[in-house]
Amino acid sequence: MNIKGNEARCTSCHAGYGWKDDSFDFSDETKIDCLVCHEQTGTYKKFPSGAGHPVSEPKKFSGKEMFYPPDWNRVAQSVGRPQIENCGICHFYGGGGDGVKHGDLDSSLFHASRDLDVHMSPEGGGFTCTRCHTTKAHFIAGRCYKKPAFTERKSLIDDDMVERIACVSCHTETPHEPGSKRNDHTDKVACQSCHIPEFARQNPTKMYWDWSTAGRMNENGKPLVKKGDLGKAVYHGKKGSFRWENNVVPEYFWFNGTMEYKLLTDTVDPSESVKLNKIMGSRDDPRSRIYPFKVHRGLMPYDLENKTMLSPKLFGKEKEAYWKSYDWNMALEAGMEAHGLDFSGEYTFVETEYHFPSTHMVAPGEDALQCLDCHADQGRLAKLTGFYLPGRDKNKVLDAIGWLAVFGSLAGVAVHGLMRKVLAKKRG
Repeated sequence: MNIKGNEARCTSCHAGYGWKDDSFDFSDETKIDCLVCHEQTGTYKKFPSGAGHPVSEPKKFSGKEMFYPPDWNRVAQSVGRPQIENCGICHFYGGGGDGVKHGDLDSSLFHASRDLDVHMSPEGGGFTCTRCHTTKAHFIAGRCYKKPAFTERKSLIDDDMVERIACVSCHTETPHEPGSKRNDHTDKVACQSCHIPEFARQNPTKMYWDWSTAGRMNENGKPLVKKGDLGKAVYHGKKGSFRWENNVVPEYFWFNGTMEYKLLTDTVDPSESVKLNKIMGSRDDPRSRIYPFKVHRGLMPYDLENKTMLSPKLFGKEKEAYWKSYDWNMALEAGMEAHGLDFSGEYTFVETEYHFPSTHMVAPGEDALQCLDCHADQGRLAKLTGFYLPGRDKNKVLDAIGWLAVFGSLAGVAVHGLMRKVLAKKRG
């Protein structure tokens, strides 16, 4: 699923005006929407299918929500530093709904309790997003592509101009009290692994999305919608079947801050789950840490002959758009044509995975993981193999040495105590 061919719908969340097709001019500064990030009235809204434009006259979207033209004078006079509302109105709803993409970003953070996010809560740090996502000439710190979110593990003690995107930026690499064993973990374990015990702790997040089941209609010829126990749609005729979850335990991987992304030109093996983005890092990489992730799984279209993933045209009034005709063949052909790529005409749906690093919804210290959450037979790191983890792994030699040390220490203490008792009697 891709922006190509679907620009007018997808770009309603991008900071620009009029990105409706390939003709959009990224060098034209008049097309930058400054207000969406800086207005403070809360009344400025883009129309969902308006390619980034607000409406010029009252208009309903999908026959439901009404959108009104902005009060331009009031909106323009309200500008200030971006607040959580400015960032969240797009980032909390990425992927087409609240909590669809990121398990650690959803509308619950607009008014977070201290238990939900100790940084963003007014009862905690009271942070806005820009407190950590610092900017230089409107380049915002963060995100993981080929370039990591941060390249140096510096703190504000080392350099007061450091981008505050990493935990160590403020907390240093020894965040716990002096002498605490927990400080010895920071060279291998990301702070988030202990301090984000679960994500989606208030609102549910979408964990599975099966596009292959899309296309079912109700008795009125409209896309069928079914809701589940969590109040979210578990089926929608436009998009397929979903699974939502609350209080999700993350999956853990070695991560150095960079990812590789699957391209539409890359051949893939459909016999195993296709990793649409690959987490980079290993235990032997000094920049890697054990990091928590949401793994979003699903079924997506795949070209049987070209052995590549497919990107359909979903949105539009043209008959080729899937949400117009509900014909996958036409939608896939139009979508790949928008990319200038070939579609063989033969398709199926394959299992996919997409990895989202978890870094928001930081719990208070008293709710962080304890030692036995990981150092146990079936602890959280049970699947992260390739290294010896005390309490989880068994090694006869190491175990024997450990028990000898324990018994030796006990014997030493006992002998020392006995000698003191004997010597005390002699003095008496």
